Amino acid sequence: MSRRKLLPTLTGLAAMLVFPAFAAPTASAAPIPAPEPASVVSTYAGSPQEAANNKAFYQAVMKSALAKQAKSGNKLAAVTVRYRVNAPTFATQIARSTQIWNSSVTNVQLVQTTGAYDFYYTEGNDPRGSYASTNGHGRGYIFLDYRQAQIYNSTRITSHETGHVLGLPDHYSGPCSELMSGGGPGPSCTNAYPNSTERSRVNRLWANGFAEMAGTTFRTIR
Repeated sequence: MSRRKLLPTLTGLAAMLVFPAFAAPTASAAPIPAPEPASVVSTYAGSPQEAANNKAFYQAVMKSALAKQAKSGNKLAAVTVRYRVNAPTFATQIARSTQIWNSSVTNVQLVQTTGAYDFYYTEGNDPRGSYASTNGHGRGYIFLDYRQAQIYNSTRITSHETGHVLGLPDHYSGPCSELMSGGGPGPSCTNAYPNSTERSRVNRLWANGFAEMAGTTFRTIR
């Protein structure tokens, strides 16, 4: 899951950065295809390195989104972040996550596209569970894990991972009302909405993006 502070540039991030999402499974629920029997979602408590990786993903997405907006010449009220869906199993959850975030914040809006995009959603089986990933050059994606979605609320997982794209870090020790607490509160937690602090944090980050990074050039992903 993702991190904080806005920096104006990204340098030296050539290797693939991957950061796990929720916590270890303990119960079940959600009509998602069955995973491979050997799949195990590991417990994850976070680390400074994962926090840095999460922040890098957010920065890469912001640069890409702002570059496309600058190229269009349109002065919009919010930065538009475009995504593709390569995760048909989770299409409903992704659409719901987008609706939740777009109704929760004003300085950035998510839009699905079949054209040029800033990040994409994909799906499958992975022992790490769901996570967000970037190679440091704007090529980012969110991976949604089948087994984890059988255990935790799949819309909460999707909304949580999308929170990383928007700049929020993990905070597993938080309560269920805090979206970025992820799997910390346990499988009974189904809240998929950011709380007021998380909403304010995202609005501040993307407002800074206008001031600090508008007009920067960045390669569009196609």
